[in-house]
Amino acid sequence: MPDNAHRSPEEQADARSGYPPGGVCPPTQPLWPGFLTGQEGAPVRVLLVDDDSFMRRVIAQELLSDLRIQLEGQGGSLRDGRRLLATHEFDVLMVDLRLGDGTGFELIREASKQHPGCEIIVISALEDETHVMHAVELGATGYLLKDAWLQSFAQAVLQVVNGGAAITPRLARRLLSRLSARPGSPPPAGDPPTREATLTTRECEILRCVARGQVTEEIGVQLGISGQTVNAHIKNIYKKLHVHSRAQAVSYAAYSGLI
Repeated sequence: MPDNAHRSPEEQADARSGYPPGGVCPPTQPLWPGFLTGQEGAPVRVLLVDDDSFMRRVIAQELLSDLRIQLEGQGGSLRDGRRLLATHEFDVLMVDLRLGDGTGFELIREASKQHPGCEIIVISALEDETHVMHAVELGATGYLLKDAWLQSFAQAVLQVVNGGAAITPRLARRLLSRLSARPGSPPPAGDPPTREATLTTRECEILRCVARGQVTEEIGVQLGISGQTVNAHIKNIYKKLHVHSRAQAVSYAAYSGLI
């Protein structure tokens, strides 16, 4: 008896068309390039600190489902966070700003001092400019809102370790609105920008790409320049704005009306 006799009409149609059962074709190339940080053999190590147990479970489940990420530890308080900082090696700290026994700002400050190479992503229900700016000034390279739908916690982790800035889309849009607005907005607290802080057209283009969460390689492809050139421009931006991270550069330039 022909083998087709035991197949459903749908399976027979798939066989005739050359597609595998179910009509799903395997990808023709890896979905995640090997040159990016975050591979199954060397996953990104993450610490998660959030006193909202439900939200912590939601985030943890998403991180655990991605083989490019390894959840090293999690906790629900400032005390837990400090213990995790002292006992774990990690690449990214994800932290809520409201902790029962303190604030996430304290943990951000301590993580930046104890682990200067780490990336920090804030997870918060607070989206006012004061909290966002303070987190960035302390060293955060990402700021995600808990009630936002159009975002991925796992993607945010992979973005920051590859040189991007992870910002909830509606916050990013507000930053981009600042970038495209005419000069005149009040600058953030700190020294006012000097004449030397004027950015070139190319530097402005790169900052806009960074604000969208693009990594160095993506920016280079979009602008037709090498990744090395992109990084050179970013270093110049740091010097001009007196900042130390991409998130700080985007926020400072936006709020000071430089671009």
